[in-house]
Amino acid sequence: MNAMTRRIVIGTAAVSMAVTLAACGKAGDDKKDSGSTAGASKSANKTIGLLLPENATTRYEKFDRPLIEAKIKELCPDCTVDYANAAGDPAKQAQQVNTMITKGVGVLILDAQDSTGIKSSVQAAVDKGIKVVAYDRLAEGPVSAYVSYDNEKIGELQGQALLDAMGPKATPSANVVMINGDPADPNAAMFKEGAHKILDGKVKIAYEQSGLWKDTVAAQKMSAAITQLGKANIAGVYSANDGMAGGIATALKGAGINPPLTGQDAEVAGLQRILAGTQTATIYKAYKPEADATAEIAVDLLQGKDFKSVADTTAKQTSGTEVPAKLLPATSITKANVNVVIQDGLYTKDQICTAQFAAACAAAGIN
Repeated sequence: MNAMTRRIVIGTAAVSMAVTLAACGKAGDDKKDSGSTAGASKSANKTIGLLLPENATTRYEKFDRPLIEAKIKELCPDCTVDYANAAGDPAKQAQQVNTMITKGVGVLILDAQDSTGIKSSVQAAVDKGIKVVAYDRLAEGPVSAYVSYDNEKIGELQGQALLDAMGPKATPSANVVMINGDPADPNAAMFKEGAHKILDGKVKIAYEQSGLWKDTVAAQKMSAAITQLGKANIAGVYSANDGMAGGIATALKGAGINPPLTGQDAEVAGLQRILAGTQTATIYKAYKPEADATAEIAVDLLQGKDFKSVADTTAKQTSGTEVPAKLLPATSITKANVNVVIQDGLYTKDQICTAQFAAACAAAGIN
């Protein structure tokens, strides 16, 4: 073999080896490089985005997130969950949706901080082929499904708990203060509607404001109501959730009064106030059934399966569009049945019955 021939053979072998190595490298890169088309497709088929609205309410980080993530992993072991929390900022959540779109998630579970304001972001996600599941709050836009509770019924339970606690003082002239949730949350409107359905005509709604789901704001509103109505003229207080009820209870204590007070979410602090007698009732919404149904629908959508056996009813957006939905029942909790949350495993006795509340627990039969 002369020098010219040897150079040609060696050159041909080098080119062949380079092509082979490049092919091997590309195959491996498809598994690792999410920037490649194949990688992005793989990621989109295995990644579920989870966006929660805020972290001021303890439920989202303590219950919703871990429960949803655990159920997704159970149903789809090789799926991943990409999580972010808006920390109460609608603009931040809109950016988080854009990030999920850029990452190419296959399905997005969205608990909207502003259900109307997020509409264009939902549309943008759907335009990119991402299925959106509205969680807890019904976001506007082309969502595929919605999972929550019968929120108007929750308002009815709250209203009835307040009337029951007021007893014979629940008369058409009795002044009731209503501190509602954030108007940007559609659930707040449904809680309010349900409560009014029960309370209107039976008591007088003498002062009604939004507490924006913040204990500090609710405390300020309660103080304003006390100033306006007079502390001796308040027969009951409707608070849309336990977080705000905490601020309201502080304002009431400062004024030296203790009228019946509602709440929602069965937070530890709310349950402890119920045991101590500074809050009358809360609403227990078992988080696991809500989280499990949401995860099941999300995985079904990811895998192209029918989810209608889970979403067995419909809910109507403010636009009038009906969305496949799963609406779960809730339970009114008073001092008489605080044990329910312990029996369900939401909290342990030790978490509720700390030293400060041990005597109150014993009096309520929590041993």
